[in-house]
Amino acid sequence: MNKRYIKLIGLVMLITTFTGCKKWIESNPHDRFVVTDLDYLKSESDYRTMAISVYSPLQWLNQVVVIGDIASDNSVAGGESASDVLPLQQIDDFTLTSTNSTLYDLWQVAYEGVNRSNYLIQYKEKNKAGETVDFNGKDALYGEIYFLRAYYYFTLVKMWGDVPLFTNGRFDNNDAKSLKRAPKAEVYAQIETDLKAAIAALPVNQDQKGRVTKYAAQALLGKVYLYENKFNDADAVLEPIITSNAFSLVSDYASIYLAAGENGPESVFEIQYTNGSPYYNWGGATRGQGNYAVQQNGIRGINGSAAMPYAAGWSTNLPTQNLAAAYAAGDQRKAITAFDIEAYKTAHPEYGITYQVAPYKNTGLYNGKYLPRKGETSGQVELNYLNNFRVLRYAEVLLMAAEANNRSTTPNDLKAQDYLNRVRARAFGDDTHKVTATGNTLKQAIWDERRLELAMDGDRFFDLVRTGQAATKLTGFVAGKHEVFPIPQEEINVTGIPQNTGY
Repeated sequence: MNKRYIKLIGLVMLITTFTGCKKWIESNPHDRFVVTDLDYLKSESDYRTMAISVYSPLQWLNQVVVIGDIASDNSVAGGESASDVLPLQQIDDFTLTSTNSTLYDLWQVAYEGVNRSNYLIQYKEKNKAGETVDFNGKDALYGEIYFLRAYYYFTLVKMWGDVPLFTNGRFDNNDAKSLKRAPKAEVYAQIETDLKAAIAALPVNQDQKGRVTKYAAQALLGKVYLYENKFNDADAVLEPIITSNAFSLVSDYASIYLAAGENGPESVFEIQYTNGSPYYNWGGATRGQGNYAVQQNGIRGINGSAAMPYAAGWSTNLPTQNLAAAYAAGDQRKAITAFDIEAYKTAHPEYGITYQVAPYKNTGLYNGKYLPRKGETSGQVELNYLNNFRVLRYAEVLLMAAEANNRSTTPNDLKAQDYLNRVRARAFGDDTHKVTATGNTLKQAIWDERRLELAMDGDRFFDLVRTGQAATKLTGFVAGKHEVFPIPQEEINVTGIPQNTGY
């Protein structure tokens, strides 16, 4: 700053001192070239740009998918040793503590998503300056925001049960002591409200892949209803997705998880990842554009000819032999879900494959759905794989509708069988594996099919909890405790909210 400018500031201050008639002078931050939230949301472009930022925490919730299988009988933590990926080892072994760093990160990320959603919703009608900014498609844009807030709260309530619930603006550290845990019924009621608002506003198609549609909101609401045991409601919201004929089952199951299969005819909603502008930050491994879980799943030290498609990884989230044994002969889902590296090596001698056996909790199997592949990353390669998470697929819509029909107050087992058998026909490539059971036997068949269809997609643990099967299926699971995860201790220290039972 030059001397002339300093003198000018001094002169202004002197004049203000002698001529001001107020005890306190109001400060305009623009005088200091500071951008404030009074400058936000002045145009359609501002609203649309900020809406994109509400999507970002979806990527950062990366480890929820990993946890959903590691906490179940589908996979084990794996890794290099018992002390490697320790937060995941604790989840795998049910030796959880409230200082688990992965859980704390997910808590923070989910509430970051809530905060971002709340900010935009707070200024839907008028921005902070009191101005109204209208544009074509604004209501539809807000449909996306309502969906996203519902998604973040759904993540929170299924992981922690009763959680702080706030919908009016952003919370910060100054508000921490006012936070209370809302009963999960209240959280679910808010999720329902948001998803209904989203359904009313959203189009059935979006020009840009990855954006939320009406069908995605209907599918998520149907899933929420299943978690609440509201089966009639689930049926009512899922059936229109099926009868719309907007989606179809891909004949080759494994192709869904290829890069070419992203956002395909079976996709209802996917969390988008990319490697176009790679982000380099090992301190925030899930905060880049890429899918960190892909590197975790990889086979250690795998090598071979140029034609061999796979790249090396860290051997975590290893499918169990229990999962592999659950697949019947001829089920095409097994090979990609519980990828047997030795069988693959034998089938492809031309690749000259070598690799390191997983050092810890080796099962001989890998998560083939999200294995790292050559050419699908960039920059800091471990952090920037482009693989989308397939969050809601048409196959799951069919299975959810099957469950809803079977468990409704007036069950329709014929329709439930139909929807279940559509999924099984794709799995086996024929119509000779139909389920003809009814009642509770059919219900269990639907639950078992969810495991086979959605394995390694992050649903298994939460399914076992919501259906009451966890205590009988999972070694180390304590009923009345492990249905939810511990509230992060740092959050308790700041807010004073009570811990979950047993932690």
